[in-house]
Amino acid sequence: MDTSTHAVIGLGLAGLSHIDPAVMTHPATASAVFFSVLLGSQAPDADVALKLKDNTTYIRQHRGISHSIPMLPIWALLIAGLMTLLNKGALFWHVLLWTALAVVIHVITDLCNAYGTQVAWPVTDKWLSFDFISLFDPIIFSSHLVAVALWGLGVLSPRIVFPVLYALLLVYFLWRASVHKKLKDQMLLFDEEYVHSDTYTLIPTVSLSRWNVVKPLPEGAYRIGNWNHNRLHWTETAYCDKHPAVEASKEHPAVEALLYISRYACASVEPTGYGYAVRWADVRYRHRKQFPLVAVIMMNAKYETLDYFVGWLSKTHSGKHFGLEYE
Repeated sequence: MDTSTHAVIGLGLAGLSHIDPAVMTHPATASAVFFSVLLGSQAPDADVALKLKDNTTYIRQHRGISHSIPMLPIWALLIAGLMTLLNKGALFWHVLLWTALAVVIHVITDLCNAYGTQVAWPVTDKWLSFDFISLFDPIIFSSHLVAVALWGLGVLSPRIVFPVLYALLLVYFLWRASVHKKLKDQMLLFDEEYVHSDTYTLIPTVSLSRWNVVKPLPEGAYRIGNWNHNRLHWTETAYCDKHPAVEASKEHPAVEALLYISRYACASVEPTGYGYAVRWADVRYRHRKQFPLVAVIMMNAKYETLDYFVGWLSKTHSGKHFGLEYE
């Protein structure tokens, strides 16, 4: 999930913690739990600090080891221990319990969207994702805002509003998972181009009725479209170029990083006055008719790197220097 959603979930867990008698009756414990769940809800994303090194390292490692099962107790112990020290007399085990819950929920919600995590590291470095919740889900975000407002304004007790909120969100997650599975299983019935052994990847969007759809093709291309209001509509085909420049680009750390986190990267080659521009794009993510997660290598005629870019295109990082536009 995005940072703002993890933040409101942290506030929600702070409210939910009031069902714990120790939080209700022990001010030091309440204070420690409040700050611990806020930190715990963000802690696995501490790998954002890797951006200080370079974007290639960040793309390769984000949601990696920091989101793995071995790191869950480490995050919880570090945060709970620190907050217990800063709040003299706080009951450590209660603080640890709520902190661990915050960390676990962070990783679970990240698993539910398309980007996924390396939760099973070190058993496997495979990226795992369930693909049924959008990177930003307006239902999750807005429902937390409403619940926090009801608590903050004193309209409802947190012991009422937050158990109800999380019970409803559990039902919502189960419903979205069910819808995703049903659509994926039935996609072949709506695909007029279906041939035997076709597989489909469904990517959730902020709209409950719309899913982006990716279908790998045998010739190394991808059929890309969307499912909207019970109708499958193919919008384009992403053809993956085969060229010596593409093979040479695979040796660059930026491309290696993208290929490490995605099985849906597709390359295109554009000749330039000085050599070639090789653009790799993750075709799972399509926004405003563009693929914003890219790795671009500018190379000379000898396939030597002149410049590169890897990351998410945005209005602030448009990649115009590399001939990329973001509308």
